Amino acid sequence: MAKRVKTHVKKNDEVVVITGNHKGEKGRILQVFPEKSRVIVEGVRMIKKHAKPTQDRPEGGIIEKEGPIHISNVKLAAK
Repeated sequence: MAKRVKTHVKKNDEVVVITGNHKGEKGRILQVFPEKSRVIVEGVRMIKKHAKPTQDRPEGGIIEKEGPIHISNVKLAAK
């Protein structure tokens, strides 16, 4: 049986980054990966990904999207 990993945050929680390159930034959690202890926070750690042209995106180009950060680097924002 798979073991469930407990986390202190969940999807749609407002969080603050408490350490690292993005310290002090606030955002909403878009995705949680409990097995890897990582979260994706809206507007934090924007990375650039080069995309080939496809039918969905015929122009291709550079896409900016959020990258994952470690779950221990975030805490719930005060309401």
